[in-house]
Amino acid sequence: MTPKIGGEQGYLRIATEEAFTTPELVAAFRDELAAPDVDPGFQSLIGFYLDHPAERPQFIARALLDLGEARIADMDARGIDRQVLALTAPATNALRDVDRATMVAQTANDRLAEAIAKYPTRFSGMAACAAQDAPRAAREIERAVTKLGLTAVVINSHILGEYLDNPKFFEVLEAIEALQVPLYIHPSTPPASMIGPMLEAGLDGAIFGFGVETGMHALRIITAGVLDRFPRLQIVIGHMGEALPFWLYRLDFMHQAGVRTGRYECMKPLRKEKVSNYLREHFHITNSGVAWPEAIRFTQKVIGEDRVLYAMDYPYQCPVEEVAALDAMDMPLETKRKFFQTNAERLFKIA
Repeated sequence: MTPKIGGEQGYLRIATEEAFTTPELVAAFRDELAAPDVDPGFQSLIGFYLDHPAERPQFIARALLDLGEARIADMDARGIDRQVLALTAPATNALRDVDRATMVAQTANDRLAEAIAKYPTRFSGMAACAAQDAPRAAREIERAVTKLGLTAVVINSHILGEYLDNPKFFEVLEAIEALQVPLYIHPSTPPASMIGPMLEAGLDGAIFGFGVETGMHALRIITAGVLDRFPRLQIVIGHMGEALPFWLYRLDFMHQAGVRTGRYECMKPLRKEKVSNYLREHFHITNSGVAWPEAIRFTQKVIGEDRVLYAMDYPYQCPVEEVAALDAMDMPLETKRKFFQTNAERLFKIA
């Protein structure tokens, strides 16, 4: 039976990692692709989704640009009551012209706010920024949250090969924490410094490389002590936590072993001691792209059922069969309501 919107099953379905793009970003992507020194991961990812003639990338390219009736119709057909929208990866993170990246972020935030105003019961949104210029990014985040009403910030993992544990980006994190909105770290293709063996095996994208790169990003933030510096910062990661929940035991054991021996100068003791404590207190995890009840239940058990949320990953992965499969999960209704609806309402300030 086709899922329907409206909550007759006992909960609304709020999808929390849903992508869009803008003509300005597409144009910037095309210019990056035309550059003589194009990043290999960017070429692999964007070169495929912009121009490949296969049905799937063609559907994705069209769907990303739509913030109107066609997207609403796709949501209705899949039983999705609301999408929490974010500028598609790698967004501004891959743009080397900082002024252009800033313009793309500002324009995207304006367009997203307009769409939310038009469809206030169907869309919510995350602010984009160009973290390459941290002061301007912080100002744009403040504008997008306080003036446009966006309720989260998205950063598509590494910023031209650099990560958010670098102090140069702390002004961005300070702004996010001060505004009390979550930061969604969405994957990107691994940077040139790590992509080689993945690319040659076709493993650089969503199949594996995304999770490896973004899971590492999250761990860098934790082990560098960034969350001790920003103790109120809340972070969202998708794809069932980029596998980190399944590594918790070994992460804790080996991190503490490294701290005790002083093996790495960069690895210092943490206020909350264990990596797992930071994952349970600072991270929220969506199941985007992972319609697997066993993984969802495990993550609810080890991270907490108040911190695991539903996401579809539209338009990249959006078969209606996945929605029906998750509706059928063997799970108490109240837990299922948290997963599909109320955790998202609380985190993204959805009335």
